[in-house]
Amino acid sequence: MGWIIALIVGGVAGWLASIVMNRDASMGIFWNIVVGCIGSVIGNVIAGPLLGISGSVQEFSLIGLGVAILGAIVLLGIMNLIQRGRVR
Repeated sequence: MGWIIALIVGGVAGWLASIVMNRDASMGIFWNIVVGCIGSVIGNVIAGPLLGISGSVQEFSLIGLGVAILGAIVLLGIMNLIQRGRVR
């Protein structure tokens, strides 16, 4: 059951991050899920030591969703730098 929740929360986090970074038109649902799940890992790496916050996408919580969105935004920013040489 945790994997299903992780996919749903990862998809929502990736979708919200793609809207914030203005990449929604170029990403499908699969890439939203991938970006959201990887973003959750990145968010936990960033938010854990700096803020003392950790969240998991396997159990739904607003903190976990926020951490996943933060990490997904960071991931999309890095992808923009690599692809276009600038952050949108």
